Amino acid sequence: MNIVNLNENSAVYTSNTYLLTGEWKTMDDVNTIIDVGRDAQIIGKINKAATGVGKQRIDQIILTHNHYDHATLTLQIKKRFFNPVVYAFSATTEGVDRILKNGDTLRIADRMFEIIHTPGHSSDSICLYCPQDEVLFAGDTPLVIQSSDSTYEPEFIAALKYIVSKKIKSIYFGHGPPLLERCEETLLLSYRNSLDSI
Repeated sequence: MNIVNLNENSAVYTSNTYLLTGEWKTMDDVNTIIDVGRDAQIIGKINKAATGVGKQRIDQIILTHNHYDHATLTLQIKKRFFNPVVYAFSATTEGVDRILKNGDTLRIADRMFEIIHTPGHSSDSICLYCPQDEVLFAGDTPLVIQSSDSTYEPEFIAALKYIVSKKIKSIYFGHGPPLLERCEETLLLSYRNSLDSI
């Protein structure tokens, strides 16, 4: 699986926008964008990306939640790239085609991912977990909790406990660089701090 952050050097306030393609870019691979963001410069980058011969450049879009910095370009991307299917946990964003549920599995690029509902940052926040590569896409879910100063809802703490049970080598956030080392240790500390906040 290939992961490219299309908004890595954006000049405007936007979320990260991840383009996921299969390692060999076969016809069975599902070219996917996780969070479209709000910087239209990604359109040019998608057009230049290696997404496979004879394939749609974008097959599907997955929104980690409905905040404007993650979802603004949804309709524009749908129009430009032949109506890819848009998935989200909530139908509140215009253009969403299919509603995800906690525990759903979805093919992304050449891998299978699990949808984990993580209410906390927003009621419709999700994470996407790939057990094969031990990768987690977090959106804006607060997974790095360094103190017990804040309070968290029981539903979020339960979701965090579930995430801690997974093997995770890398975490891709909605903003900023990915965490590529000591992920499980970081998540366990975050879980303990969330419990201390109760």
